[in-house]
Amino acid sequence: MSKNQISATAFADTKPHYNILDGLRGVAALTVVCFHVFEAYATSHLDQKINHGYLAVDFFFILSGFVMGYAYDDRWKTMTVVDFIKRRFIRLHPMVVIGAIIGASIFYFQGCAAWDVSKVSVSRLLIATCINACLIPATPGFEIRGVGEMYPLNGPSWSLFYEYIGNILYAIFLCKLPTKALSLVVLLAGFGLAVFAIWGPYGDICVGFSLTEDNILGGSLRLLFSFPAGLLLSRIVKPIHVKGAFWIGSLSIVSLSAIPRIGGSEHLWMNGLYDTICVAIIFPLLVYVGASGKTTDKTTTKLCKFLGDISYPLYMVHYPFIYWYYAWVKNENLTFEQSLPGALALVIGSILLAYVCLKIYDEPVRKFLTKRLLRVKTSSY
Repeated sequence: MSKNQISATAFADTKPHYNILDGLRGVAALTVVCFHVFEAYATSHLDQKINHGYLAVDFFFILSGFVMGYAYDDRWKTMTVVDFIKRRFIRLHPMVVIGAIIGASIFYFQGCAAWDVSKVSVSRLLIATCINACLIPATPGFEIRGVGEMYPLNGPSWSLFYEYIGNILYAIFLCKLPTKALSLVVLLAGFGLAVFAIWGPYGDICVGFSLTEDNILGGSLRLLFSFPAGLLLSRIVKPIHVKGAFWIGSLSIVSLSAIPRIGGSEHLWMNGLYDTICVAIIFPLLVYVGASGKTTDKTTTKLCKFLGDISYPLYMVHYPFIYWYYAWVKNENLTFEQSLPGALALVIGSILLAYVCLKIYDEPVRKFLTKRLLRVKTSSY
C-alpha cells in the first residue's frame, strides 16, 4: 500500500494520503477546467468538447468517500461528530470563501447577452457574495446571473454543497453501517442513478448545479451512489501491485472525459448508459488501481504531489474566469482558434492562481483554524 509524501490535501489529517490518488484528483481537476473552457462554443451537451468532463465530479465523490473511510473509519472511538465536522470545515471552507470573493471581484467584467451584469446592484452583489461564501444555495430571487445556478458567482461550489452533505451523512450514519448494509445502500443508489441517467430527461448526469427538481434529484443520486461507493471500496479493497498506476489512471480519466456524446438526441439512453458504466464500474476500478500503485521515481512523485496540492484550489478558483472568457468569446464572436491564446492563458493562469491561493491563503488559514478550532499545535499536522 503506497502512502508516500504527504501533500497539502492531507493538511488537516494525521494519516498520509495515497500519493497517486492525489495526482489523479489533479488530473481530473484539469479535465474539468478544459471541459468548462469549451462551454463557450457548445450549443448544448450534445456538441460539447471534452464531452464527459462533468463526470470528474463523480470521480471526486468516489475518491472522497474512499479517503474518508481510510482516514476516519478507525477514529470514531476517540473522535466526536463535532470534531469531524470541524476538520472537514477547515479542509473545505477556506477555498469556498475565496472562490466567492474572486467571483464577486470580477463579476462586472463578465457582461454578455446571456447575462446582463450591469443591472445587478452592488448591494445585491454583496449579498450574493455572502450567500456563496456561506455555501447557501441561491434561490431564484437571489440568483444574480439569471441562468439558474445555485452559486452564480462560482458555479462549481454546488458540488461542495453536496460534499458537505456527504460528510454529514458519513459522520452520523454511514460510518456506523456494517459493510453489508453499506453495500445495499450503494446498490440501491446505483440503481437510482442508472435509471436517472438512462431513462431520465437528459441522457446524462450533468446535473446538480441548480435548484430545479431534476437537478436536485440527479445531484443527490450522484452523491448518494459515489460517496458511499468510495467508502465501501476503502473497506473491502486489498491493494495489489500495479505498475504505472498513475499513468494508467491519468490516461483513462482524460480519455473517458474526451469521448464525444454517444447516441445524439435520438438515443439519449446510450449516453446515459455510458455515464453509468463510467461511474459505477470504471471509476471505482481506477481508484482501486490508484490505491494499488506506487510512484517509483522522483519526477512522478513530485508531479503527483503538485497535482494533488492544486487540485482543490484549481477546481474552486477557475470558474469565475470561465464566465469572463465566455463573455469575451460571445461578445467578440470568436472561434476557438481566434480565442486559443485566451484559453491557454485561462488554463495556465488558473493553475498559477490555484498555487498562489494554496500557499498564501489556504494553507495559512487552515493552520490558523486548526489551532483555534481543534486546539492542537499545527506542527503535529
